[in-house]
Amino acid sequence: QVQLVESGGGLVQPGTPLRLSCVASGFVFANYYMSWVRQQPGKDPEWIAAIWNDGRHTIYANSVKGRFTISRDNPKNTLYLQMNNLTAEDTAIYYCARGRAPPYSARGQGTQVTVSS
Repeated sequence: QVQLVESGGGLVQPGTPLRLSCVASGFVFANYYMSWVRQQPGKDPEWIAAIWNDGRHTIYANSVKGRFTISRDNPKNTLYLQMNNLTAEDTAIYYCARGRAPPYSARGQGTQVTVSS
């Protein structure tokens, strides 16, 4: 059974760094591109970052480029999202997803990130 379980979200003040994790199971993690997607209140889901299966290449949406870093640890079946310089606009539910672009073949339940002073 394919599972993606996110963690690391929470309530943080603007500018506070935060790292999200996503543990994968039920498939060969190292064989897949992986992405982070977020859904801000009242908006459609937004793809924000993707990483190649070997971790050598990454791409980002303009909204997070230069502030967020996607990475992975294949032996640990874990995907990460390091988020720096957070603002209120980054408040969203963050999901990890299997694939580089929609439609994703799997997606986690998400972790809430709230940026507020």
